[in-house]
Amino acid sequence: MEIRFAGQRPADADVLGFIVTKSSWDGFVFPLESSDAAHATAKVARFEGAAGQSFLYFAQEGGKTIRIVLLAVAEGDAGDYQKAGGELIAKVQTSGAKSVVLHAENLSAKAAAETAYGATLRNWRIDKYRTKLSETSKPSVTSLTVVGAPAEFTTLWPSYAAIADGVALTKELVSEPANIIYPESFVERCQHLADLGVEITVLDDTEMAKLGMGALLGVAQGSRKPARMLVMKWDGTGGAQEKPVVFVGKGVTFDTGGISIKPAAGMEDMKWDMGGAGAVAGTMKALAGRKAKAYVVGVCGLVENMPDGNAQRPGDVVTSMNGQTIEVINTDAEGRLVLCDALHWAQETYNPDTIIDLATLTGAIIISLGKEHAGLFSNDDGLAAKLAAAGIATGDKLWRMPIGPAYDKLIDSPIADIKNVGPRDAGSITAAQFLGRFIKDGVKWAHLDIAGTVWADKDGPTWAKGATGYGVKLLDRFVADNYEG
Repeated sequence: MEIRFAGQRPADADVLGFIVTKSSWDGFVFPLESSDAAHATAKVARFEGAAGQSFLYFAQEGGKTIRIVLLAVAEGDAGDYQKAGGELIAKVQTSGAKSVVLHAENLSAKAAAETAYGATLRNWRIDKYRTKLSETSKPSVTSLTVVGAPAEFTTLWPSYAAIADGVALTKELVSEPANIIYPESFVERCQHLADLGVEITVLDDTEMAKLGMGALLGVAQGSRKPARMLVMKWDGTGGAQEKPVVFVGKGVTFDTGGISIKPAAGMEDMKWDMGGAGAVAGTMKALAGRKAKAYVVGVCGLVENMPDGNAQRPGDVVTSMNGQTIEVINTDAEGRLVLCDALHWAQETYNPDTIIDLATLTGAIIISLGKEHAGLFSNDDGLAAKLAAAGIATGDKLWRMPIGPAYDKLIDSPIADIKNVGPRDAGSITAAQFLGRFIKDGVKWAHLDIAGTVWADKDGPTWAKGATGYGVKLLDRFVADNYEG
């Protein structure tokens, strides 16, 4: 969908969207042939301008029948404007309408941009494998024209568009089936980031073996798809920022559970067990696309966890890159094995002050927080507060969870330095404790367990059923607020 900016409504418009607030509704004057009729029709539908209300009706305008969409927001709430944009598209996406207009004469440039942003996010969907989709079910909207917004809109929009492009990449990677996206093809899907100025490095399984990444490679050894580590570097500071902030993503492109095999029911969902890596890739695209004035490195540990005759067994002991030995109690607790080597390598290579990992790590976090928040674990209160603030600002919400010595002893192994799972209690916490053992002294670290937030079973305000794109907006805002001044 193309986003346009214009001073007046295009002649081919077949949907007109209007955004109002509770305080502005009664006196709102529509730029229509009959503003009074619009108010009267809305009154019949009990539309009162209360935040979250929306209403669609048909009217005669310019000699043709068009759709009018009314959307009410809480004044000044960026999230509400994004939701309104998403609702506008959701109402007409498959309606046959092609040209949507957002009348923004009453909006600030930022509010107009937030609305167009929400519409862009909500418009994304994956239909490429649906060969028998009826014409009435296919998306029809080709453009959204923002009419009458302040000229500053054209200055603001490119950054919003870049972030939306990053979210779209994440949704794409998370949505694709595992026979299409696996470690090597994940890397290929990200190669276009080089065109934006991202420096890309790829470590293959041979190189990782030489580095001693026994934990990561142990997960991959049951698959015919070789492991990869994708490294994406963006420095928009010209060297002024001495150390990068590093994002590390779990990229298990499919997770059967290995020898500790998962139940068959629902296993198809494990194509999105690479949601952390997907979020990191999308964030790097967003940052590079908007030319962020920050130095950021994204690292994706990419493996497939399969149960063949060469797969690691429960009870095996592997040696991680930093030398710690790990007793593998459960091969389905594989994400932490991937991350521990990726985290150590990233610290050794880039010596960051701050490192943040994202992972669809535990089902336990869904039991704790549902799908409303991702779990936030951190060794630094300041870092945790900054991430939580970014989550509130973007709607990618976080909830801080505890870590500490009392939990740490739950993953002591009787035969190795550490075991990869603890008891049933505090499952997401002990997973975080495991990762914490691979963080160097003095490094600020946060672990985001995003298992409940990367995929949705129903439509949301800025996503269709399926991949949500969680994490991109969060990390982009964290960088903007804390590294770009």
